[in-house]
Amino acid sequence: MKLFKKVFIVLLVAFAGIQFIPTNRNQSNKELLSDISLTYNVPENIQSILKASCYNCHSNNTDYPWYNKVQPVSWFLESHIEQGKAELNFSEFGSYSLRRQKSKLKSMASQIKNDKMPLSSYTLIYRNAKISKNEKLLLINWINNLADSL
Repeated sequence: MKLFKKVFIVLLVAFAGIQFIPTNRNQSNKELLSDISLTYNVPENIQSILKASCYNCHSNNTDYPWYNKVQPVSWFLESHIEQGKAELNFSEFGSYSLRRQKSKLKSMASQIKNDKMPLSSYTLIYRNAKISKNEKLLLINWINNLADSL
């Protein structure tokens, strides 16, 4: 019993200690000129879907949940956001080459069509990020039309 108590205390102190290790926050007040919504004509209904379902992980401005201040959750979220932005960043979309933009758009349409995006682990927590069948069709059609126009 004494060993269990010592291990528990060590773990508790370690957990409390890691709370003081800061993380980078993906928040910006600036809307870049390279944002997809400023580069292309994004209808309001499409922009609304993108903001609700994509922007938290794929832009320069994340709307963080309250539990982001708890380590190690914050580390996990930041890692996930960094990976998402490395794959596609709507805030910098206009700075991509036309070839890369077209490739990203085709990939987006495919992943949305195949229910790979938004991630089910994300929509499990963020119910408003789920894309309805109608929204999915609207989004895929808009993405394909934009890709075809490039």
